[in-house]
Amino acid sequence: MLVDTHAHLMDSAFGDDLPEVLRRAEDAGVGAIVCVGYDEDSSREAVRLAEVYPPIAAAVGIHPNYAAAASPGAFDRLRRLARHPRVVGIGETGLDNYRQHTPRSLQRDWFRRHLDLAVELSLPVIVHNREADDEVAEILPDWAEETGGSGVLHCFSGGPSMLEAGLRAGFLVSFAGPLTFKNSGALAELAQRVPLDRLVVETDCPYLAPVPRRGQRNEPSLIRLTAARLAELHGLTAQTMARVTSENASRLFPTLMIAPDTADEADTLSDWNVPGVAE
Repeated sequence: MLVDTHAHLMDSAFGDDLPEVLRRAEDAGVGAIVCVGYDEDSSREAVRLAEVYPPIAAAVGIHPNYAAAASPGAFDRLRRLARHPRVVGIGETGLDNYRQHTPRSLQRDWFRRHLDLAVELSLPVIVHNREADDEVAEILPDWAEETGGSGVLHCFSGGPSMLEAGLRAGFLVSFAGPLTFKNSGALAELAQRVPLDRLVVETDCPYLAPVPRRGQRNEPSLIRLTAARLAELHGLTAQTMARVTSENASRLFPTLMIAPDTADEADTLSDWNVPGVAE
């Protein structure tokens, strides 16, 4: 079974058909989905979904683009929410120099608070990094060495120095739909450098649908397309990459419950029969 380590199923894009989305995910062999909050409300909704749907686990956090809009006391409430038994991670958090909705100094403050909370609760941290390689690469290795903290570089899009820093910090590296895009040459090259025991996959749905569904709503069933591309880059079968990334996800999120594998053995993308995807 595959694990979608980063999804936003609380998004309004899934308001009308979430049960069907989860059925397609199960049919595609997705054994667990981590629903990741990006502000206080979405974090609460992620926990609620995790209470209702067994395949879903929650992560709670405030995205750097939403930190400036957080209400007073939001982080204390988040700290309490993070103790919920269905919460498996802290995030997403990090730094974003692309949209710059939040001043840099405030972004760094919130990032540090999330890192501290992850250590306090012995949970992995889910790191968002957009055009902030130098700053994130400066923070993570020292933090990991000082605290023993762990985490994942979500939807990796950084450069070689960022990858090196993340691996040095002991982080796992997650790849999403962009790995399947035609212009993914540099990203594909970096994906090949990641050791097998550090790889995980995600959808970041409803965003970043992989080819051939690029531009459409993404959903967990489509994660097989990204995993198949990652398998190709590492010279492995799709079945082997599914096993490897699921084992890594279990190590990243020790309390994650993954459904048993009931899918037939399959070695190619077409064998997986991903719902709604033409061969």
